[in-house]
Amino acid sequence: MEKYLINPNEKIATINKNIYGHFSEHLGRCIYGGIFVGKDSKIENKNGMRCDVVNALKEMGLPVLRWPGGCFADEYHWKDGIGPLSERKKIINTNWGGVVEDNSFGTHEYFELCEQLGCDTYINGNVGSGSVREMSEWVEYMTFDGISPMAELRQKNGRKEPWRLNYLGIGNESWGCGGNMDPEYYGCLFKQYNVFCRDYDKSKHINRIATGPNVDDYHWTKEVMDKVKHHAYAISLHYYTIPTGKWEHKGSATDFDETEYNSTICKAYRMEELINNHITMMNSVNPQQWVQLIVDEWGTWYDVEPGTNPGFLYQQNTMRDAIVAGLTLNIFNKHADRVKMANIAQAVNVLQSVILTDSDKMVKTPTYYVFKMYKEHQNNTLIGSYITTPSINSKQDEKSFPQLIESASMDDNGVIYATITNTSYQNASEIKCQIADTAVKSITAEILTGQYNQYNDFGNEDSVKTEKFDDFTKCDDGFTAVIPPCSVVKFVIEK
Repeated sequence: MEKYLINPNEKIATINKNIYGHFSEHLGRCIYGGIFVGKDSKIENKNGMRCDVVNALKEMGLPVLRWPGGCFADEYHWKDGIGPLSERKKIINTNWGGVVEDNSFGTHEYFELCEQLGCDTYINGNVGSGSVREMSEWVEYMTFDGISPMAELRQKNGRKEPWRLNYLGIGNESWGCGGNMDPEYYGCLFKQYNVFCRDYDKSKHINRIATGPNVDDYHWTKEVMDKVKHHAYAISLHYYTIPTGKWEHKGSATDFDETEYNSTICKAYRMEELINNHITMMNSVNPQQWVQLIVDEWGTWYDVEPGTNPGFLYQQNTMRDAIVAGLTLNIFNKHADRVKMANIAQAVNVLQSVILTDSDKMVKTPTYYVFKMYKEHQNNTLIGSYITTPSINSKQDEKSFPQLIESASMDDNGVIYATITNTSYQNASEIKCQIADTAVKSITAEILTGQYNQYNDFGNEDSVKTEKFDDFTKCDDGFTAVIPPCSVVKFVIEK
């Protein structure tokens, strides 16, 4: 029997709600057909936004949405996406499938979507092929409440009041598709852009995000931190879980064996190592810890579904992905003192999506249900917790990962939320939980579980979904439980 200790007296940090953030790029059917169908569509919509998708994302608790990229951001010129639809430029999306982008979803549509979702806004600006002036004018267009050329242009296009811009990314993957830059050069560019992308309303500060490292590029972190430490709110980290470790053949989303399953989980667990090492490097440059870490692209990346456009990155989503989501979100929670945002890639129809669509049909993926289960963690207080656990070996990686990964938080009323992911595809785990200095009044629980390759699809939408969990016994100061294999469980503990 494994021991699970929770200490509500140890209040570590506030879990920023934006750890549960999402990402929508102009890529495949993420926006067009996935989120946005236009006002004239036969699919039920509000100002062009699909009602079924928006309602599902609201129910899941989406707190912040990153847009318009991704690689697309550094080829996006924002003025192409404003004004009458008939006058907007059509461009080629050179990064993703070579399809025509008609710019019918632009700045106004993005903020309309965020207003419907009730979420924070995070826009990535164009550094790679844009200019300081272009990004400066975009910030003015979005946020200035006064008389100026860009404010007048915004009003001409139908929006009198400025919008609230919470986060601004200065470029994306500047080490790669965003310009193939050296870190020293990018760091200086960030400072230049930061000067001219002003806070027009000092009471509504825009948090600037610097392009951080790809995976384990600690040199990039060091050099960029040295330049931006007085100016940036955070730097970003990008890390994708690729089962095979090979870009040319990443592995199937649904057809995989136990070895590939374990390799996927092992690689996903590497997020713990990357966060620890990058924070250590950040602290060596900035011991005052002014700069935070965000993980604004993460998730699984497989080969596209057979018969689909390779540039659309459309993949199915199984219980394996739910396990990746559960363990990763627990890791983020545990690092809530420094990790202030994360954005899974991507919200709809692309990579590790929470929603899939086909014309007027919609499916909630296993990953969707994990995010919905965990939403109470948002803005809660991370409290001390520890669990003993066996390790599982990944033959393909020659490394191991823990069978049980957990986190615990407490809300303002003293209610405790404990989430546990059992990463083993075959072994249950019996646990005994003790909660320090606590007399337990009541416990409820829910579970997401199934075969590791089980998934939801059109015509079979409810193969994987959350259910009530009863396989536990309440004790005076905790509980005992049997956590099934390949499962994510949430306990709600009232005292």
